[in-house]
Amino acid sequence: MEEKDIYSELSAIRSLMERSSKFISLSGLSGIMAGIYGLIGAWFAIRMVSNHEDLGFPADNLQVITRALIVIGLIVMVLSAVTAYWLTVRQAKKRNENVWNPVSRRLLAASGVPFLTGGLFIAALILRDEYSFIPPACLIFYGLALVAGGQFTFSEVKWLGFCQIVLGLAALVLPRYGLVLWAIGFGVLHIVYGAVMYFKYER
Repeated sequence: MEEKDIYSELSAIRSLMERSSKFISLSGLSGIMAGIYGLIGAWFAIRMVSNHEDLGFPADNLQVITRALIVIGLIVMVLSAVTAYWLTVRQAKKRNENVWNPVSRRLLAASGVPFLTGGLFIAALILRDEYSFIPPACLIFYGLALVAGGQFTFSEVKWLGFCQIVLGLAALVLPRYGLVLWAIGFGVLHIVYGAVMYFKYER
């Protein structure tokens, strides 16, 4: 009995330390939903690029098509962010935790710098009409944000970030497949990550 009590106390101490140093209310379902949004957005984007004439876009009007793709990307990002916030709040309530705490603030501060830098970098690319670099930039800066913020939450977040960076670098080398790699990063990888998180931590 004494040995069991010691293990129980050690487990409680470990849980307390983890709660104080890591944000553990991230929802795996939010990752799955973000992946679904990403795949739907990528489907529309790829269809738009491959069938632009059928969709009413002149073949030579690249700017119109690109702006439409940017709108799709923004819609996917907003839907993912809103869903992630709602599901994370719900997860935090189940764990009797406050979403806005010192750890979550450190997580946002760490990930916010590369995320905002990436947003400004992509805006500069749009102004300079360098559209082929947008998919790799999205993947690379998003991956950097996940790696930076991953130290304050589950390790799976950091590994997701590394995978996004690798895909972004591949998109730089293979610009022709930029949208496909974007779909893999923001779609498939998010679904895999979300499923791992859900079955590992939430069931």
